[in-house]
Amino acid sequence: MTEPFITLASPAYDALLHGVAVWRPASAEVLLLEDADRVDFLQRMTTNDIKRLRVGESCVTVLTSPTARIVHVFTVLADTETLWLLPAPGDAAALERRLRGQIFFMDKVRVHRPDAPLLRFRLIGPQAPAALARIGFVLLPQREGEWMRLNGLIVLKQENYDLPGYEVIAPAERVDAILEQLQAVPLDEVTYTARRVELGRPAPGAELTEEYNPLEAGMAWACAENKGCYTGQEIIARQITYDKVTRMLVGLRSATLLAPGAMVTVEEREVGRVTSAAFSPQLQAPVALAILKRPYNSPGTAVVVNGAEATVVALPFTGA
Repeated sequence: MTEPFITLASPAYDALLHGVAVWRPASAEVLLLEDADRVDFLQRMTTNDIKRLRVGESCVTVLTSPTARIVHVFTVLADTETLWLLPAPGDAAALERRLRGQIFFMDKVRVHRPDAPLLRFRLIGPQAPAALARIGFVLLPQREGEWMRLNGLIVLKQENYDLPGYEVIAPAERVDAILEQLQAVPLDEVTYTARRVELGRPAPGAELTEEYNPLEAGMAWACAENKGCYTGQEIIARQITYDKVTRMLVGLRSATLLAPGAMVTVEEREVGRVTSAAFSPQLQAPVALAILKRPYNSPGTAVVVNGAEATVVALPFTGA
């Protein structure tokens, strides 16, 4: 199947670089974690340091299996008496079940959906601040992970995860009216994926799966050191301490579009898999993400994917 090519003249792609675009994935929901033990509960289960968060701050964290494989990746916002959880699109129900299953008898923790449905979308592009000013956010969060609330809306500044921009949380019944005020160009999945691959950003369902651990999938920055024990922590700490990360997220350049899931080989030996692929509007060439074994993950390494020649390159392919 031939994937559609995107040109630099594409309105959606042009909005990403020069205007404001909106990414509105299906089923981007919100969970709430409440009660006295909410911070300790999440601290012992996930990779990042939840205890360091102050009200108005956030972090991306990974819930890992006992073997340190990725189970869920989500954002945590610290509020006065609540932790707001932003799961990957379509992942809210599974994350809610997982968290409920880890609550011990004596834990004072409650995980639930908001009483009134909330939805999320992301504004991306240099004109995003001007768009947000149209709905009252004249002042915006300035630092990575900061968030603020105004008129029943939450805006989070998030540059290191997903496409860099502002995550907006809004009552479901207001989303359409808000989007009309923002005047942002809607992103289709092809354009979104192309930009994500250009920037070398891993995504749930592609790189962020139970096939890999956070270090292999480019999420080492979401694994806090010296925070104490959590599920999978010993394996992750050992891999960092003894330089035992044997696979790494890299880019691939090729003359033809590659297929996600395709085997990557060197001298007919499997060295990894393609995880995402797209046509880059900036480079006007096919690009892909792959997780490859050492030493074949070094830039400049020649590999083969389904008979097509490709070259390993460092990420990102293009700047933000």
